[in-house]
Amino acid sequence: MQLADVRAAAAADAATISRLLADAIRGSYHEILGEIPVHRLVSTQCALPRIRAEIEIPGGAPGWLGWLVATGEDGTIVGAAAGGVPVPGEGEVYALAVAESSRRRGVGSALLGAATERMLGFGAFAQRVTLPSDADKDPSLPFYESQGFAPLNPTRLGRPL
Repeated sequence: MQLADVRAAAAADAATISRLLADAIRGSYHEILGEIPVHRLVSTQCALPRIRAEIEIPGGAPGWLGWLVATGEDGTIVGAAAGGVPVPGEGEVYALAVAESSRRRGVGSALLGAATERMLGFGAFAQRVTLPSDADKDPSLPFYESQGFAPLNPTRLGRPL
């Protein structure tokens, strides 16, 4: 799979983003967190009405920079990310998920790069991400460390921009 594009999500992408995010959470965290916490994460983070509303927020909400999607050459969505600048100067990655079949192919880096550019445009000089599990056990830690993030506390990572 060759990455073709990273773009702002459209309303028609909401169901795909929801499924992709739910699959990533289940696949990555079931063994670490267990069934009930994973079910709660999926229920809150992947709810289709929530994602649809977040995509359709007219003009955005304060601090919200929206959803991005990465597509393959055939137009299939292979990754999604969301972020914002909730506190002046501090960007926050709210979600980043890549389809299992597209991992380790630059999709996550492309999504993070596009989200970072948006955050920089809104005055961010640092970036944070909160992980669902302790960083030392979290399967996404190697990715974030490769992008320059370092632990700030047991579940939070950060980096200067």
